[in-house]
Order: sequence, then C-alpha cells, then structure tokens
Amino acid sequence: MKKDDFVCVECNEKASELHRDYRNGILKITICESCQKPVDKYIEYDPVIILIDAILCKTQAFRHILFNTSLNIHWKLCVFCLLCEAYLRWSLLHGSEQSNDPADIIRYTKEWEFYGKFGLAALELSAFCGSVLCFLWAVVGRTLKLHLLLRALLLSCYGKVLLIPAVIWEHDYSPLCLGLIKLFVLTSNSQAIRVILNGSRRLSLAAVCFGLLSETCVAQACQKLLWSLQDVWTFA
Repeated sequence: MKKDDFVCVECNEKASELHRDYRNGILKITICESCQKPVDKYIEYDPVIILIDAILCKTQAFRHILFNTSLNIHWKLCVFCLLCEAYLRWSLLHGSEQSNDPADIIRYTKEWEFYGKFGLAALELSAFCGSVLCFLWAVVGRTLKLHLLLRALLLSCYGKVLLIPAVIWEHDYSPLCLGLIKLFVLTSNSQAIRVILNGSRRLSLAAVCFGLLSETCVAQACQKLLWSLQDVWTFA
C-alpha cells in the first residue's frame, strides 16, 4: 500500500505507517498523533481474532481490513458467495426430487436451472450494489470513492457463506436461519459503508435499505418474467 493510505483504527485519522522497523528485526507499532493510541493493533492479532471481531461488526476490525490490508479477494469471494446462494435456491427447488437414471434429461434440465439461479443471484447483487452506489453518489457527491465502496460491499457479503451449512443442516427452522443470515449480511454491508464514508449510521442504513428495495424489485420482476415465459412455453 502507498504511504498515507493507512488510517488509525480508533479515530480514522490518516497515518503514514503502521509500524516502524528498527534494526535486528525489532518492530514498534506506530502511535496515532491524534488519539495517542496504536494506529492498528490488529497487525499483532491472529487472523481468527480479526475474523471474530469482523463478525461482531466492530468498527476497528472493519477499518483494519478495508484500509490497512491489501486484500484483493473481493471478486473471488463474490463469485463464491453467488455460488452458495445459487446452490441454496437450486437445492430448495429440487431437494426432494431424485432421478435414478444418470443420463436422464431431467438431470441436465436441473443443471441449467442451477445456472439460471446463479445468473439471478448475480443480477440481484448487481442491482443491490448499483443502487447503493447511486444513492450514496447522489447524497455524498463526487468525493465518493466508488472502487473502495464497491470493494467494501463485496467483502462484507462474506456472511453468505453461511448459506451452505444452513442447507446441509436443514431443519424446520430453515426460513428463520436464512432470514438471520440475510440480516447479518445487511448489517455487515451497513457497517462497511459507515467505515468507508466515516459517516452516520443513519446514512448507511438508508443506503442499504434502498439497495434492498431495488434488489427485491429486480427479483420480483425476474420471477414474473419467468412465469410469463413458462406460460408461453406451456401453451406453445
């Protein structure tokens, strides 16, 4: 990372370095000139501790991940989360159906339906992120760093990975589990926006709600389109 790209995880002030490297391998954590606290205490922490703090939506952990690290896995994480969501929808659609013939045409039909679910999940995520970015662009203005905000939104969707255990350990409370996972992802999105903008919680919540509304509208529109195509195919 470039110099002056770091921030203090406590007060969000700019910092030129996270630590100072002395001779003989001696490292000393830099103290923030504004709050007189370590600029980034997480550089000494185990990754598991950082992950736990991120799951708890701690502001300091989010600042460490979004500003003081060079994580470039957001696109890979995005694709993996979309696969998880597509698998969930596909399994809920065909979980109780079985085919004894491995060469059965139904098997290939189900495979294409999985691709369709993946495309629908990608479209909904695009609608969510695009709406959030447009909303914040209209409110904040040209000072908004779109690439940083998009990276934060994609990284904060890591909670969708929990969809896989929810499918594997299916039980009567699956809708409740899926709803809680969705709430957790939205909470992480809101916290990521708040950290990037260093703004109020109300603004980040409004942006997430606007994105969720757009995502829901796109999902319903796609569902109606699919029903219409199925009706046309049936009558044909």
